[in-house]
Amino acid sequence: MSNLNSDTDDNHPLTEEEFIELYNQFFAANEKKQMQLIPDLVAQGETGLEVLMKFLHQVGNTPKIIHGSVYQALVNLDISRVQDFLKTNFPTGILPLKSAQGIDYTQLQQLLAKQDFLESDRLTVQKLCELAGEAAVKRKWLYFTEIDSLPVVDLQTINSLWLLHSQGKFGFSIQRELWLAFNQDFIKLWTAIGWKSGNDWTRYPQQFTWSLNAPKGHLPLSNQLRGVQVIKAILSHPAWN
Repeated sequence: MSNLNSDTDDNHPLTEEEFIELYNQFFAANEKKQMQLIPDLVAQGETGLEVLMKFLHQVGNTPKIIHGSVYQALVNLDISRVQDFLKTNFPTGILPLKSAQGIDYTQLQQLLAKQDFLESDRLTVQKLCELAGEAAVKRKWLYFTEIDSLPVVDLQTINSLWLLHSQGKFGFSIQRELWLAFNQDFIKLWTAIGWKSGNDWTRYPQQFTWSLNAPKGHLPLSNQLRGVQVIKAILSHPAWN
């Protein structure tokens, strides 16, 4: 395993001192290197998984993108000890799911952790409609005039979930960064995030990329076919100030 000692060569468990050294090497690495080492630690087996669980256990209330990636690696393993650890310490995921209206974002976190981005996107729209009220829930989409009333804390929770479980690639805040970088030119934004090619809009859902192979800012979607008002309202929301 790259730059990390392994217990597999000698086929014996590491001593406590060796384990601490292994953990410290991972902990001290920069985030890019940590991302690269996650698959190696998973492949190493019990010792590698113990390093990842110990690292995740110290996440606190402000998880970073690396914590999201470690959690994803663990939650998708069919290993009872790992699943027991996650259920005990992170029953709803690693991010505190704050909501001003008592909205439950547990399912959204679970879908994003499994990188089911299509269903995550659909559920995101559903949750935004729940926040906007009964009329939006019934029509299943938002008027731009309803965006300003969406609670700051809820938009931040939704956005943080997308960021954490996409290696920082997806989220409203990412779309906003690009939009501002293009001087709020939506034509340039559509092209950059893969929502439009020339004069052709990307067709939903088959032409969108529901994986991390998508362009930065590709997800989550908004109904751009209704014009720019909805997404402009989202990207201008006080949640990002």
